[in-house]
Order: sequence, then C-alpha cells, then structure tokens
Amino acid sequence: MLCPRCAANQSDDVKFCTSCGANLQAVRDALAGKEPENFNWNDTWLAAMFRSGEIAEQRKLEMERRLGITPEVKRYNEIKAGVITSSAGIAVAIFLHIFMKGIAATVDPDAAEIITRIWVAGLIPFFVGIALIINGLVVSKKQAEIMERELQRANKLEGHTSDANPAPRSLRPADTNEFIPTPFSVTDQTTRHLTKSEKN
Repeated sequence: MLCPRCAANQSDDVKFCTSCGANLQAVRDALAGKEPENFNWNDTWLAAMFRSGEIAEQRKLEMERRLGITPEVKRYNEIKAGVITSSAGIAVAIFLHIFMKGIAATVDPDAAEIITRIWVAGLIPFFVGIALIINGLVVSKKQAEIMERELQRANKLEGHTSDANPAPRSLRPADTNEFIPTPFSVTDQTTRHLTKSEKN
C-alpha cells in the first residue's frame, strides 16, 4: 500500500506509515467504505470514575442494610451525638468561666474584662450539638419516613409484606455455660505409635 501523505511503499499489516506516521488503517477503512466508529463517552476513564463513586455509594448502602443500620438508627445516633456535643459545650463553658475568673483576679482590670468572657467559646460546641439534635428530630425524621415508604412500596411490588422481610440474620450470642460433649478424646490414638516403636 502506498502512503497517501508521503507516497512511501508500506506493507499491508502496518497501521501507521513508518516514514511519516500517517494512519493507514483509517485510509484502508475509508477505501473499504467502513463507517468510522462513534466515540462512546461511556467507555472513558471519566465515566468509569463517576460510576465507581455511584457503585461505592450503593455498596455502602447495601452494607448498612445488611448490618441493620436503618435511617431510623442513623437518626437516633445523630440525636445522641447532638446531646453529647451540647453537653460537652456546656461543660467547657462552665470550666472556662470558673477558671478564667480565678485568673482575672490576678491581672489588671482591662485584661480581666476580656478573660472573663472567654467562656463564650463553650457555646460553639453547644450550638453545634443543638443543631445536630434539631436535624435528627426534624430533617432526618422526614428522610427516615421517606425511606420507610420506599421500602414498603418496593415490598408491595415484589409481593412481600413488611413482616415477610425479616431482619438480617446474625450469629446468636455465645453461651459460655453450655457444654457440648464431643464423640472423641484429645488423647485418643495419640500414643499408638509409641507401642509400635517399643515392639521394634
């Protein structure tokens, strides 16, 4: 085959011209009347990256479902975190108030006025905790209700009731008081080889 760009003679099995680098496969396809392939954006690394994020999110939701972490459980955990955070904020505010009052007695009055107000820093975690509690009581409750409705609708479409869809199975807790006798002994047939060696 002659290269259309540099007119160099090329063998039929090369895809690119060895002299100028022209795409000879495209020339062969054009001569054969083949349509050029359309570019598929679904096969790019960018699409794979976005799909991997969606797949990871689906796996996370599936693992939470299998572990029994429902939206209701997440909501209670959020409220619990809010109570702990706001309580810690109150504790920090009280500690700073008492501690800074003691320091304020030893410094000049202008600095004492600033030092006695440092306890306000404890209000930051307090309000963060309040926000978590409100979010758990209001926003997450609505999300839990939506997820419950979606689950019930999916069960109805599959012909299941909510009672027919049991909680994920798990191992029962170990009972250390239970004794299960075994049909063999640890020492069974462990000394048989000794009697054979003594006879020899």
